[in-house]
Amino acid sequence: MLSDKKVQNQYPSQASTKGPADHSPKAWRPWLVLGFVLGAAFLRLLPHPPNFTPIAAMALFAGSMMRRSPWVGVALPIAALFLSDLFIGFHETAWVVYLAMAIIGAFAIRWQPQSSAGRWATGTITGSLFFFVTTNFAVWLQTGMYEKSFAGLVSCFVAALPFLDNTVVGDFFFSASIFGIWKVLEMTWPQLQTSEADA
Repeated sequence: MLSDKKVQNQYPSQASTKGPADHSPKAWRPWLVLGFVLGAAFLRLLPHPPNFTPIAAMALFAGSMMRRSPWVGVALPIAALFLSDLFIGFHETAWVVYLAMAIIGAFAIRWQPQSSAGRWATGTITGSLFFFVTTNFAVWLQTGMYEKSFAGLVSCFVAALPFLDNTVVGDFFFSASIFGIWKVLEMTWPQLQTSEADA
């Protein structure tokens, strides 16, 4: 007759077959994305040229990497932006910055800019131009800096044009840095990559 111990060894319990907690690189993925976004938000606190910030890059990256959790992909960069604004301060048109972040993040969830260099470049320039248009339209609409007329709207955008270069260059710089470092991590730990079934 088999002892209870031998029976347990022959028929291990269901709990024992589950194995230890998943510590694979793939399990780290959401935390790595969080770290990247928080790190990018922290860069806003450092001295930088006007409009040379990682705002749009944060939204593009979080949205593309959190496709399985779209609400997280949209909310994460907004939360990080809010935390950095607690130190920098809020301004009159801050609401449209958050709105633009949400829309860029939602766009990235569908566009998936990390899937190819062409999609990354297109996504980055689209985010830059969208952010430029929406934020400056809000400046014209909400502040008293310009007349509420078509001429005033044109004047607002003309005055903002010198800052567009920094916006685009900054977005490409930070976007290339964030996506590039992530690509290196995926090459080092292929388990970080997601398939279409996982996405």
